[in-house]
Amino acid sequence: MSGETPLPLAGRRVVVTGAAGGIGAAAVSVFLTAGARVVGLFHSTPPPDELKERCDWMACDARSRDSVTTAFDRAAAILGGLDVLLNAAGTWRPGTPESLSDGEFDVIVDANLRATILTNQAAFEHMRHEGGQIINLGSSEGVRGNPLAPHYAAAKAGVHAWTRSVASAWGRNGITVNALAPAVRTPGADRLWDHLGEERAAAFRQNLRTTMPLRGELGDPEADLGPVMVFLAGTGARFMTGQLIAVNGGLQMLGA
Repeated sequence: MSGETPLPLAGRRVVVTGAAGGIGAAAVSVFLTAGARVVGLFHSTPPPDELKERCDWMACDARSRDSVTTAFDRAAAILGGLDVLLNAAGTWRPGTPESLSDGEFDVIVDANLRATILTNQAAFEHMRHEGGQIINLGSSEGVRGNPLAPHYAAAKAGVHAWTRSVASAWGRNGITVNALAPAVRTPGADRLWDHLGEERAAAFRQNLRTTMPLRGELGDPEADLGPVMVFLAGTGARFMTGQLIAVNGGLQMLGA
């Protein structure tokens, strides 16, 4: 007998934060295509037209505990529970180590590290009895550092440490927690090009062409990162936790 191949995430109940753009929007798209039921959380950027009718959406400030708790409670009620969190809330801004202000530091740490902690805690409350999978967004900058954005690098290093910590703590609850370190086209990458200026950005792209083994350019969030996100949200990743997984064309080989 022959039949249709089951969708890899059929029936999975998923919340995506930072879902209105970049990696978050790519995650919503690939999760829906893979058969998941999705609630997308967004802050200031509204849901994209091509996705807003395909799933439920709600506003959430991932830096606020009250906002996160309310949004996750509502999302879990809509979905009838929670199996997967993909936390893509975050932002990138430039800065220099010697002149970094308190305000610049707070904006980046709150948007990237604090938001990760709050959303992970909220997901835990809905996964603690039945298990689940949490996927955070780390960065190779959190491994190698970045003199153009030291606060972002520090925040992402904190995301990596948090991911390992809660993976160790929550494994007994059947919850896996992993992080991705992607090199794909995002609004943050666009801000980097703008910050560098035309000449330096061109030199940066040329350097990618010579140092990135695969294609020599930033990947596509949906086509290149999407399949890895689907894998981590599915049952095939049930024995993986506490890992930082590079999806970056070989630009930085984290396992080496």
